[in-house]
Amino acid sequence: MDMKVAFPTNDRATVEEHFGHAKEFAFAEVTDGKVEATVYVIPPPHAPGVIPEFVKSQGATAIITGGMGGMAVQMFKDFGIDVILGARGSITEALDFYISGNLESTGSVCNHTHDENCDH
Repeated sequence: MDMKVAFPTNDRATVEEHFGHAKEFAFAEVTDGKVEATVYVIPPPHAPGVIPEFVKSQGATAIITGGMGGMAVQMFKDFGIDVILGARGSITEALDFYISGNLESTGSVCNHTHDENCDH
């Protein structure tokens, strides 16, 4: 199964817990369960609806992050992008768990505007 998995990140190693605060997105291209390549792309400025469209434009089939608002979750789903929430720590470990089918969303949906802090 081929997939492209998006991770928001500020250091190219760990998952940024709120996708709208990321300096970059890592896009891991996976073929037959193996990571073929990872590219890092600077997203456009965060505004409602912008990041889901950006992630879609990069060809992602899934996004793994700490949390996001319900509207963003729905937009990703409308684009056919799998949303995994509640992720923390290593991108590599989260990706390995996702590929193996052992990473499930905890449902950490933020219920506030993007200017407030979110507890994930």
